[in-house]
Amino acid sequence: MKTATKLLNDYLANIQNPAAAAALFAEDGVLELPSLKSLGINARAVGPVAIESFIAGLLKNVPDFRFKDIELLIDGEDQAFGEYSVEAKVLSTGKLYKQTYAGRLVAENGKIKLLREALDTLAAAKAFTPD
Repeated sequence: MKTATKLLNDYLANIQNPAAAAALFAEDGVLELPSLKSLGINARAVGPVAIESFIAGLLKNVPDFRFKDIELLIDGEDQAFGEYSVEAKVLSTGKLYKQTYAGRLVAENGKIKLLREALDTLAAAKAFTPD
């Protein structure tokens, strides 16, 4: 059975493949970025189908979106926490999206039950907002 650490590593490695990344989640698994609420964005998806759609939508606008500089700070069986970065061009604005995420993953029965990520909302707003 996959540990939280293995699931987080697999999710990060598979972000370019929405179906593979979403398949890591439980049927009621949640991917959420609550800090984006301050920008008026509901960044919460529940279940593999919605999560796959969420990731695919992101990749349409940021096709080179890949995680790098991965540092796992909590390495556990049912919980993991890490920081990881992205640096990629946003097609709709032509701007560079440079971001560091902090992600907490909760695993249950070898699947992702919750992946909650925090990010710098100012950096996101600058990259995704046209001048």
